[in-house]
Amino acid sequence: MGGVERVRLDDVTLAVQRIGAGTATPVIWGHGLSSSMESEDELGLLDWAVAAADRTVVRYDARSHGASERSAAPSDHTWDRLADDQLALADRLGIDRYVAGGASMGCATALFAALAAPERIERLVLAIPPTAWETRAAQTSVYETMAGLLEAGELDALLAGIDDAPVPDPFGADDRWKERSRERLLAADHDRLALVFRGAALTDLPTPDDLRTIATPAVLLAWTGDSGHPVATAEALHDLLPDTRLHVASTADDLSRWTALVAEFLA
Repeated sequence: MGGVERVRLDDVTLAVQRIGAGTATPVIWGHGLSSSMESEDELGLLDWAVAAADRTVVRYDARSHGASERSAAPSDHTWDRLADDQLALADRLGIDRYVAGGASMGCATALFAALAAPERIERLVLAIPPTAWETRAAQTSVYETMAGLLEAGELDALLAGIDDAPVPDPFGADDRWKERSRERLLAADHDRLALVFRGAALTDLPTPDDLRTIATPAVLLAWTGDSGHPVATAEALHDLLPDTRLHVASTADDLSRWTALVAEFLA
């Protein structure tokens, strides 16, 4: 991964990458919990050179992720706080209006940014929305358990959890999915990882009433077979947000269409 710059916000420095060029509204994209730009490159979720060929795409490692600086407290990592980071990053880069997008945690960040500054968000690209509302409590318990195991150095239990967890349906034939997860866990800074898990346990998506106020056009990209990113969340967002398109991927072929779907949506 090349072309990474360091951008200082009020209390943290983020690793940022700008790719592409053009006159269309820029995209600012956020990754998922415990992920990074580098991890997303390995996953190949979207080909931004194709999806946003006429504009600049800004990607970044969220605080305490990847090559960005670690923050101090779990409360620094709630999704509304990460949305503040995204808007501040746009300010530092001289971007007034942009397309906000992201996967999982990045999806939640984009939604909170749209609530905080609706005049600045032109469109939303929302991939694999995470657990929310009635499904959030169980996921919160998972994050707290994982944080405790990391803090206690119980990596064997976490590795066993990776081995036992189902693979999202579009990756069901990918032998590397669990291997990559294991490699990422073993290579991670475990104190930082525990910190962001505890932050994730403190947060949830905006309330349904708040979501109904978001008039920004959105495309929703979900996949099946993943309890941490249930299709039910995407379907609920599809019902709550006034102007959305929803695509659900159950196969690798379905997933391969996402780049073209985003390109069409942005056009």
